[in-house]
Amino acid sequence: MAFIDKAKIYIKSGNGGHGALSFRREKFIEYGGPNGGNGGKGGDVIFRGNKGINTLQRYRFNQHHKAQNGMGGAGQLKTGSSGKDLILDVPCGTEIYNEDMSVKLHEILDDEQTYHFLRGGQGGKGNAHFKSSTNRAPRKFQQGEKGQEATVRLKLKILADVGLVGMPNAGKSSILNFVTNAKSKVADYAFTTLHPHIGMVQKEDLEFVLADIPGLIENASDGKGLGHDFLSHVERCKILIHVIDTTEADPLKNYQIIRQELENYGAEIESKKEIIALNKVELLDEKELGQIKDKFTSLDRRIFTISAATGYNLDQLTNLCLEYLQDE
Repeated sequence: MAFIDKAKIYIKSGNGGHGALSFRREKFIEYGGPNGGNGGKGGDVIFRGNKGINTLQRYRFNQHHKAQNGMGGAGQLKTGSSGKDLILDVPCGTEIYNEDMSVKLHEILDDEQTYHFLRGGQGGKGNAHFKSSTNRAPRKFQQGEKGQEATVRLKLKILADVGLVGMPNAGKSSILNFVTNAKSKVADYAFTTLHPHIGMVQKEDLEFVLADIPGLIENASDGKGLGHDFLSHVERCKILIHVIDTTEADPLKNYQIIRQELENYGAEIESKKEIIALNKVELLDEKELGQIKDKFTSLDRRIFTISAATGYNLDQLTNLCLEYLQDE
């Protein structure tokens, strides 16, 4: 399934059913009187969080959604049935905006969380409703109320406890695959991962959600590459693991570039707890690794030397994440 994190949809609640114009026609009853029933209410449009889905793909190519109309009333004081509500399941972490993205209307963060967005139209009154002492045979009835309609934009920001950030090809996908049951693509070229992947890290009776955020590059905060699309998924992570490729010419510079992009993007991403993971240490000798670690010692961060290929120190890294999360 393709990962789609944006969608534009048109939605409409159901129209109310019309009231009925009807009179009793029964043998031996000389003055039957009005017996037109009321129309049924139109269905509402409701957004609902569903932890079983993690993409907006179902709305990319199916953009028109309408709730059921209420049925019209009938004779013998029969009220029309109400229209069925339209429930739109969205991934947890979905934000709902107006059409031009200027106003955020709501956000769905929890499983089974609901948001009643559009109310269905009320059913019209039948002519029996208008009977009075001075009008014994009213021919008046009401049309059903029209449903509401709107065009909205959906934007998904994944909900993860810990996010893996870093330059392309730093080894984030390999880490995710090693510590979770995810099957993120791994290859020896940049931008192997084109959309976020998530997995569950389980430690005895504890667990947390880990997200692999696709590789960032310089000027990502200005939209270069897929910068904004990637950075938006970092916003809700509680902890960042900054993965550094120690085989690059200047690992510290790469770290500083990504940190600058996080600060430029805003949304207080730069203030989140951060762990530095120096990856691919199996390819370095002790002297080279020591020189690289010395460059990072001035930073007020926990630093781990890891190997995503062999699993070295990944258990300790995830244990620290659990400690941080329990302090949240």
